[in-house]
Amino acid sequence: MGLRFWHSPAHRDSPPPVPATAEVSPHVPTPPRRYPTPPPRGQRPPRARQPVQQPTGRQVKRRRRPRWVARAATVFSVTVLAAAGIGHAVVTSLDTKIDRVDAFKDMKNRPKAGNGMNVLLVGTDGRDKVTDADKEKYRLGGAPCHCTDTIMIVHISEDRNRASVVSLPRDSYAEMPEHVDRNSGEKHKPHPVKMNAAYAEGGANLTVRTVENMTKVKIDHYLEVDFTSFMKTVDVLGGVEICTARPLKDSYTGLDLPVGTHTLNGGAALQYVRTRHVDGSSDLGRMRRQQRFLAALISKATGSGVLLNPLKFRDVSRTLLSSVRADGGFGTNEMLSLGRAMRGFSPRSSEFTTVPLLDKGVNVPGIGSTLKWDPRKSVKLFDAIRADRPLAAHHAKRAIVDVSPQQIRVQVDNGTGRPGLGKQVDTALRSTGFRTTRAPGNWPGAPLKRTVVAYDPRWDRSAKSLATALPGSIMKPVNGLGSTLKVFVAQDFKRIRPVQAEDAYQGEFGALTGDQVVCR
Repeated sequence: MGLRFWHSPAHRDSPPPVPATAEVSPHVPTPPRRYPTPPPRGQRPPRARQPVQQPTGRQVKRRRRPRWVARAATVFSVTVLAAAGIGHAVVTSLDTKIDRVDAFKDMKNRPKAGNGMNVLLVGTDGRDKVTDADKEKYRLGGAPCHCTDTIMIVHISEDRNRASVVSLPRDSYAEMPEHVDRNSGEKHKPHPVKMNAAYAEGGANLTVRTVENMTKVKIDHYLEVDFTSFMKTVDVLGGVEICTARPLKDSYTGLDLPVGTHTLNGGAALQYVRTRHVDGSSDLGRMRRQQRFLAALISKATGSGVLLNPLKFRDVSRTLLSSVRADGGFGTNEMLSLGRAMRGFSPRSSEFTTVPLLDKGVNVPGIGSTLKWDPRKSVKLFDAIRADRPLAAHHAKRAIVDVSPQQIRVQVDNGTGRPGLGKQVDTALRSTGFRTTRAPGNWPGAPLKRTVVAYDPRWDRSAKSLATALPGSIMKPVNGLGSTLKVFVAQDFKRIRPVQAEDAYQGEFGALTGDQVVCR
């Protein structure tokens, strides 16, 4: 079959063995399909509404400290839900429930302010309010490090029509400015650290200073939350809907989600946002799932009438704000003006990304392995934040697939005899992210009636992703074909369906709008 290319074992979909040669013919009878035909556009996979079962017994013995996107989700929801026209009195009563922290004390030489508003959201690993029963049930044991597990910058545009969420990995290499250690009282000169260590040495103030030092983005407000209200908030909203294209099972958190659409209750949602052992992407994959959950949470909040129902808003907001710590400047007037401006907010109004990273981490003596930001791309990203520019390319809605099209190599052959169709399909597949050869060929036999995706069984998951992009196509396994999948375009070809993986990003900064990742 000609074209082959080296494919990393990490991207193989199932184990070898590999025969030496192979032939394929679209006229061979189609074997029983290993996967169901992708659902027609606009339909959803079957829903799994039951809450995820919590593990018991010996399973509980393996614990890991929690991951606190829950807190970031809580705080971001406050900014989205805040004060949507329900009156000054209600919001004032909510304002009094917020614990205050002086995050900007004695700060000098700060970055120049840009357009819009920048909120630093952090979640610490403190667990003082967690009951022993919940620690046991949700595997929240272990000693806290008194540092930040989640750090996000949320930029609200000047016109209040867009929210851009940038995740800063907790293991990012950072230059901490000169400060006095809040534990020892010793004065420290500037030195390198992992970004999450700033909170341990200097609390909210040093965290803000470190983020501003690294990003050159001026922070307008600081919000810090505990995760204890997270489960209650999800339950008050009636659960949050999450879709997954692959099974997610993590023995550390107890997460066990089959493929499909799930309405997660508070406990299951906490497991979902903490999970980091379902694939090889570790914390980076966890952050992507955190962003998906934020988008789903926004979708539920804005689509369920919360913003327009004073009683519902009050109940949700009271739960949210019960564990928030904020700077003194984030008060009633700010919540009211922000809430009024964001009444028309929707998942499409939000966009999510992670600061661009270099391919290889940096090992720092005394600190360990750190994640180094890409110097060119990260500067460009934060320039866009300061200039109040959108981060995400606004694509058409895409079907969710298991393997990212960016990881799939494709050879297109024209099986119709119609001039130019092979090139047309090659270009369309490339535009949705597939790595085509740019050298379409021609099928030498009679015109084909059905479009065929030929694939080596070792790359069966990749083949399913490609077949999803070709509605009506049939899949044919070919032993020894190799990592390059082949498409034989037939007379039934009509269009290419845009697809994306759960962990695949589009746009210059790897940003996605919220409507691209919520269930459809």
